[in-house]
Amino acid sequence: MSINGKAYIAGAYEHPLRKAPDISLAQLHADVAVGALADAGIPAQEVDGYFCSGDTPGLGATSMLDYLNLQPRHVDNTDLGGASYIALVAHAAQAIAAGKCRIALITLAGRPRSEGVATGTKARMRSPDQPDAQWEFPYGLANAAGYAMCAQRHMHEYGTTSEQLAWIKVAASQHAQHNPDAMLRKPVTVRDVLESPLVADPLHRLDCCVVSDGGGALVVVSPEIARGLRRPLVKVRGAGEAVKHTAGGYIDLTYSGGRWSGARAFEEAGVTPADIRYASLYDSFTITVLMQLEDLGFCAKGEGGRFVADGNLISGVGKLPFNTDGGGLCNNHPGNRGGMTKVIEAVRQLRGEAHPAVQVPDCHLALAHGTGGMLATRHGSATLILERV
Repeated sequence: MSINGKAYIAGAYEHPLRKAPDISLAQLHADVAVGALADAGIPAQEVDGYFCSGDTPGLGATSMLDYLNLQPRHVDNTDLGGASYIALVAHAAQAIAAGKCRIALITLAGRPRSEGVATGTKARMRSPDQPDAQWEFPYGLANAAGYAMCAQRHMHEYGTTSEQLAWIKVAASQHAQHNPDAMLRKPVTVRDVLESPLVADPLHRLDCCVVSDGGGALVVVSPEIARGLRRPLVKVRGAGEAVKHTAGGYIDLTYSGGRWSGARAFEEAGVTPADIRYASLYDSFTITVLMQLEDLGFCAKGEGGRFVADGNLISGVGKLPFNTDGGGLCNNHPGNRGGMTKVIEAVRQLRGEAHPAVQVPDCHLALAHGTGGMLATRHGSATLILERV
């Protein structure tokens, strides 16, 4: 069953805080839920579908529904890491198309900044029950090192340079200066990026995303509900999901699961990369963005470096403005799961509600793409294509 035109995003809300030491994780979920429902103009008691991921406390949806005092008839607790919330929009659309619910609420929240969680430079403790843990954890592979391996391999294969990667941070910073809530609002230069300390060769500190508290929520509704709301209509036009893993040791570090999820989303939507006016791309590191640009078809494999160095990601300058809120590189990365904010900014662009300095003219078709896990080992990819109606 195609979800093209079967559901609409009616509400979107991003928590304004980037550090929330005095707010519980459950309360952050509640705050963003209230915000998204208010944005849609829908009472909480009408929610009949709830969607969440691994950032929810306790027993996931079970604990959060108790806390929110909701009684939906359909729930989904999918976890694809940072890609989860893009996939969950598609899952909500599928549930609506199948008649399982009419009004779906999706929430994300996290407190890694307040909790002092080292997410990039130290290996994370993992359950010994994970099948990969015994083979990988003893070597202490940290996230930054894994992404650095992908960058090194891409440089070796295609001649990509650190200067080219730096242009991605430059573009994000150009947008973040207009976002009063962004963690890093000061525009930076290529030189600034290259002169920041090396974290994992060839990635510098400014090649890495921020760590933040906060969250976000979305409300996805049936076409019948959408037509009765006084909000701009944002149609879910196509979606795709994929998981890329180590394939028994036969792994190519130069591409991501976006190669598959993107193709599936474009096929369902009936459009091509050339039709996209704005792209929200997961930016845990600059190399993540570059590889996604290639894998989603915005440029040929190996051409990503030249594509970004030409300023193509900067709104008002380039042909594919990206992450106009500053993205994970400059704005926020709540719970170290950035897919939610990618969808929220795409909705803003389609509604014409982005900051005037970065609003894309006639933005009628947008893409949001997420990567969850580690690019160098195993990760989930999810792609979403949205349309202003």
